[in-house]
Amino acid sequence: MNSNLQCPVCRSSQTEPFLSRRGVPVHQNMLFRSQEEAVAMKRGELHLLICEQCGFIYNASFEPSKLDYGAAYNNSQNFSPAFHRYTNSLAAHIAQRMKGSGKRIIEVGCGKATFLHQLFELDEEMTGFGFDPSYEGPETAYNGRLRFVKDNYGPKYESIQADFVVCRHVIEHIPDPVRLLGSIRKALSHSPHALVFFETPCVEWILRHTAVWDFFYEHCSYFSPFSLSTAFAESGFRTGQIRHIFQGQYLWLEASLEHGGKDSGIAAEGEVGGGGGDRLGQAAETANLARAYRERESAVFARWRNRLFELAHSGKPAVWGAGAKGVTFANLFDPHREQIACIVDANPGKQGGFLPGTGHPIVSYTELRRLGITDVLLMNPNYKEEVLQIAENHRLPIKLTELE
Repeated sequence: MNSNLQCPVCRSSQTEPFLSRRGVPVHQNMLFRSQEEAVAMKRGELHLLICEQCGFIYNASFEPSKLDYGAAYNNSQNFSPAFHRYTNSLAAHIAQRMKGSGKRIIEVGCGKATFLHQLFELDEEMTGFGFDPSYEGPETAYNGRLRFVKDNYGPKYESIQADFVVCRHVIEHIPDPVRLLGSIRKALSHSPHALVFFETPCVEWILRHTAVWDFFYEHCSYFSPFSLSTAFAESGFRTGQIRHIFQGQYLWLEASLEHGGKDSGIAAEGEVGGGGGDRLGQAAETANLARAYRERESAVFARWRNRLFELAHSGKPAVWGAGAKGVTFANLFDPHREQIACIVDANPGKQGGFLPGTGHPIVSYTELRRLGITDVLLMNPNYKEEVLQIAENHRLPIKLTELE
């Protein structure tokens, strides 16, 4: 294990081991067109530590050099109507915040720019930039109002003034989140009134639900509301609000540059309470959740091993979702493809490929009848109604089992 025992957020040395897994796939959303390549993919170590001072959880053995977010990486979820509606609601929220103010937006880590396109469809006066080294596509869109830069956003782009900055599901991939935030703040040195929006998974949701399949290599940083606000305060931001979204699975943070500093704390708006005054109490809450998770984890592993055995001996089970949860679940519970017949995913870019680490075939739901699938394990409860509707519309003779 690396000697990274100091918390990357608050720099405290009061950290303790939380979770350890060896030989895990380093990517959950890499596309593989052969089973052999999928099984032979790069692997890494998970040695998660928790900070007792701020509640931040991080992988002390994370090696960024193992990762490759190039053309073969595909984490698009917007082929799901439910997820598309969710991101549309986020875009509408940002568009509403833009009313009566400037309309230049920057997205940090824009990926394939799906979210930026949703935003720009809502306001014909909007202008902006998408930054991402792995972006592939046209350099401009919307008659030049939207431009793309294949680079990381940072201080060298300070000449580009911004009214809003959005960064969704990036910070959890970064081993030094304070450095990332500090770089963004420096880039906004000529945009003192900019508002910043960040979205990231909520580790407290993972811990409360004993979601063992939500700890994986790509995510080296796991935030509670308090550790996220601490990271922003350490970087000189002022946190305006933090709230739970996506049925509690994600955190949404809004911050500004004005009056930033390490004493900012959280100014909550109902969903997430607490301020900067009870630092140890908020960190202790996350630590207690982590200890309770550890006590339950072995029982969760035993339950799902037994359940998979039962399903495989009475029918043909499949997993719905070839994203991070599905990949991690399959690697934990069926690494040699002995029980799960296939993985279902709505993303056509993944269909016909093979699951990272295990090599399970990834198929469309239209293939389930032909394959004789009898049971489907639903990886995310947020998609339950959508999956039930698909099963009804296509008369799929399957039984849905939720992970809980």
